[in-house]
Amino acid sequence: MKKRKKTLYGLLTCVSILFILYALVKNYMIDPGAEGFLSHKTGLKRQLNLPVWLNVMYVHVAFACMAMASGLLNFSTRLFEKSRKLHRINGYVYFVSVLLVVVTSGYMAPYATGGKISSMGFNVLNIVWPLITIMALVQIKKKRIIQHRNWMIRSYAFCFTNMLIHLISSLFHQGFGLIYVTSYTIGVYASLVLLLVIPNVIIRTIGQSR
Repeated sequence: MKKRKKTLYGLLTCVSILFILYALVKNYMIDPGAEGFLSHKTGLKRQLNLPVWLNVMYVHVAFACMAMASGLLNFSTRLFEKSRKLHRINGYVYFVSVLLVVVTSGYMAPYATGGKISSMGFNVLNIVWPLITIMALVQIKKKRIIQHRNWMIRSYAFCFTNMLIHLISSLFHQGFGLIYVTSYTIGVYASLVLLLVIPNVIIRTIGQSR
């Protein structure tokens, strides 16, 4: 059981670090104007205020990376055993980061690629993620460690929303030849389903041991 957990945590660490580095380099160095991403946004019903949108996006990316990093750190058994105070403080950093990611995502949702249908998907994500995170907080306040861990696994999965959306949209766009807008919309809703299913598979895999 311990070996399985170490393997999963090692894999999670590699994926998280690589994605954080990719997000930071791409959004702040390679394409700070988001020209590649914005080129797919056609037929917007609302006028896009580019300077404001970009600033919101920078905040969104920064706190998304913060949530991913702090969440990863708090899954470390070594950190938990060494300093529960640090684990608790870092947990609140994660909680605040999630809220800021959701707020900024809420601003950008009306401008989502794919229009209103995609926007609705993001709005659902922006409701589900904080609710799940609040459930994790409620469980630890009640000293229910296993339940807290399980809800945190469910919450942390949403840190990979962007990665999953782009993987799925690329599969349908480049693999199956669908237009990008349709592929992106499929990616949004397929990600929502997977982000609710995969964590429960992981929870069953690692078992109910403390």
